[in-house]
Amino acid sequence: MGFSLNTYPIIYRSQFIDGKWTGGYLEKPHKTPEEEAAMSADERAKLQNSRNYYDDMPLVNYTSQYGLACFEGLKAFPQKNGGLSIFRPEKNAARFARSMEGLYMPPFPEKTFLEAVTETVKRNAALGFYPHYNDGWEKDSFMSADSVYIRPFTVAEGGIGVNVSSEPYVFVINTPVAAYFSSERSDAVITDKIRATPKGTGWIKACSNYVISTLAKAEALKMGYMECVYLDAVHRKYVEEGSSCNIFFYLKSGELVTPELGDTILPGITRESIIELARDRGVKVSERKVPIDEVMEETMECFVSGTAAGATPLTSLTYDGKKTVFNDGKTGQLTAEIRDTIKGIQYGKLPDTKGWMMKVI
Repeated sequence: MGFSLNTYPIIYRSQFIDGKWTGGYLEKPHKTPEEEAAMSADERAKLQNSRNYYDDMPLVNYTSQYGLACFEGLKAFPQKNGGLSIFRPEKNAARFARSMEGLYMPPFPEKTFLEAVTETVKRNAALGFYPHYNDGWEKDSFMSADSVYIRPFTVAEGGIGVNVSSEPYVFVINTPVAAYFSSERSDAVITDKIRATPKGTGWIKACSNYVISTLAKAEALKMGYMECVYLDAVHRKYVEEGSSCNIFFYLKSGELVTPELGDTILPGITRESIIELARDRGVKVSERKVPIDEVMEETMECFVSGTAAGATPLTSLTYDGKKTVFNDGKTGQLTAEIRDTIKGIQYGKLPDTKGWMMKVI
């Protein structure tokens, strides 16, 4: 299923007016999940449209005209014990505030962010809108498991001239989500497009950053690849990110490397968690510049990371006509261990010794 616009009925909306954030929860039209599942496709489409449209919002604004907006992505995971918990939401709260500040918006309070994301999930779950744990998910290490995707995002107030947003809206919506990468083989290619430049917005989770990502990913899919990977804008020789995810390389030397953070790379929360889990295993982890030539010659295993990707292995990487296959096209041992550990913690199969999961129900 991947991402779905089957938005759950409870949303949160706030706006910064007169120097303060004022918001609340809205209940959009809905039936029970069972009744909605029994509806015809046309009936469901009409119901979804009623949830996804807001007649009182300005169409002409600094977001629709100039792409001035940012967002977050996090998940609530069905737990093996029957509950529902969110993975490290305080990290998303802090990054959302930083992104808004980076766009010269008044930052959304982190405490309010946490309340909004947990309460929307809780209220939707009370109406029956959430997936239940399935023991069958364990067979493929939760790669096909369901979860609740939580999308906080900004929308600018009405405006037509090029300007910053001083009275932005913040929304929080929930949708069902399953596997982001679905192909058995996950071949990737180096794109000639540039995701971010120094002194730009690459470190912000800005909506505008994803225009190039969308185009580059579409080109990769047309060529038969699952994913594309970016090089740096200046030297065109250092690996930076995947289309919308961070990236790791496990080298023949036993070193796990990932591109160092800077103003062109998004500081991923899953990335940070993977670094910690790898070091717990005694693996040497380096955050540094990663030359593409080193990747092509020295990599044993490669995987991408993110809220949607989790820790997803790449089976090969093609650059300048040369293809390097990692671990004979199979998921490597370290990649599998990292993937299974982080998924196990998220879905409650493994104990949360890190205190990463915030219980909702």
